Amino acid sequence: MSAMPEVRDIPVDEENAWRLETPGSEGWAHSPHPHAANKYFMVSADTHANEPPTIWEERIEPEFRDRLPKVWVDEKGVRWRKSEGNERPDRLVLAALSEQDQLRSRSGATPEERLIDHDLDGIDAEIIFPNKGLAMWYTPDPVFAQAQCRVYNDWAWEVFGPHNARLAPVAAISPGDIEGAVKEIKRTAKMGFKALAFPCKPVYGVHKVGELNYNSPEMDPVWAAAQDADMPVTFHIATGKDPRTARGNGGAVINYVCHAVSTGLEPMVNICASGVIERFPRLRFGTIEAGIGFIMWMLDAMDEAYLKHHFAVRPKLKNMPSDYFRSNGFSTFQEDRSGLYIAEKYDLVGNFMWANDYPHHEGTWPYSAQAIERTMSHIGDESRARILGLNAARIFNIDIPERYRQA
Repeated sequence: MSAMPEVRDIPVDEENAWRLETPGSEGWAHSPHPHAANKYFMVSADTHANEPPTIWEERIEPEFRDRLPKVWVDEKGVRWRKSEGNERPDRLVLAALSEQDQLRSRSGATPEERLIDHDLDGIDAEIIFPNKGLAMWYTPDPVFAQAQCRVYNDWAWEVFGPHNARLAPVAAISPGDIEGAVKEIKRTAKMGFKALAFPCKPVYGVHKVGELNYNSPEMDPVWAAAQDADMPVTFHIATGKDPRTARGNGGAVINYVCHAVSTGLEPMVNICASGVIERFPRLRFGTIEAGIGFIMWMLDAMDEAYLKHHFAVRPKLKNMPSDYFRSNGFSTFQEDRSGLYIAEKYDLVGNFMWANDYPHHEGTWPYSAQAIERTMSHIGDESRARILGLNAARIFNIDIPERYRQA
């Protein structure tokens, strides 16, 4: 297998030239650059696997095989995918990529590639989420989703388990299948997984009155299993609902902002407002890739609603809803300058984690140092150190190498 190119050899096409812009980090006590002697300990709290598309068809139980998402290429050469939870197929745009964007789409297929790429980007450890596997939850049948999750978890542990200290896969769970979810949480905990990935909504699709959601007491066995396993629960964006509903002008931006990123808000509010943390005080939970700029607004909005709608609020909580996020919650981001402005002012440094989102286009690989310098110059060195790696080490139980502990 040939090694991935050095960062200097990766094509810097016109559309991606802005990624190299940086004010530098003169005066910083530490550096985000990969070969710096005083480099920060850096954990990417959100990366993605590059799964072979055939693992589900090859491994899933026969009774589910015909229900798997279908992929085809039309007469114009456009690739499409249809999942049973979506009325319309969604377009897969890999064929349109070129140069650096194409390189991203093909990166990370093996542990060896990932380790090389992370060394080039200064990443000491990563938390790995599904990629193609995000479509496992694109079904209103949580039992079917659970079967797909089991396939993914087996594959992910086979590939990344031997490298779990640096390449830590997250176990995918279908929480709408409560009995199956509890069983899979216990199984993956024994395997050695460090964290759990839930969809942003436990039953896929638009909201229905009375449908199971994360504020439902019926979810308590799932929370108990996660707490007992000491595995934080994560909610990656673009899950739980169809994230590609906009078409036409502005569709790519509309879908990402309105139908993908915004889905990270809902599970946070469900947990904070419903008393889940009062019943499970050691449960850690957080949203992945939703950014951090919305967090202070979310905290204020929850508390305002709790106080002003006191006549309708139930249950009555021991603390304000925002307190449960501050004590048990977290959120990851790639580049979020506005969100970082609130980190120190509102004492949220301990709740935020940076990620390079490797190898996705929304991320910062292979120029994470430049992105960090662009967005983190206004916060202190200790805050940068916590956000870039120390928080993730604490939340995901990652060992910090001796050279960083000495520093």
